Amino acid sequence: MKTSVYVFLALIFTSMPAFAQIGGIEDSVNDISNTIRSIFPIILGVIFLVGFLFNAGHFFGENADLKKGITRVLVFVLIAGAVVGIFTYLIGIVV
Repeated sequence: MKTSVYVFLALIFTSMPAFAQIGGIEDSVNDISNTIRSIFPIILGVIFLVGFLFNAGHFFGENADLKKGITRVLVFVLIAGAVVGIFTYLIGIVV
């Protein structure tokens, strides 16, 4: 009987630090995800601006090709939309 009590107490005391570590990790993950959520729209806006500037040559100038410019912008928007969708889905799972 005494040995089962000692084994039980040993298991209780060894599992306590594991619960404390899980709580610390969860808090740090929440902090990181909140930071990423606040910065992500700014980064996405800069990416859209840079993408438009790279494709602006197709809209203006001597060799303007409107169809090619619109096609490239639409492909860029689809890729960026997929990245945003995946990011939103992953953040929704984690937190």
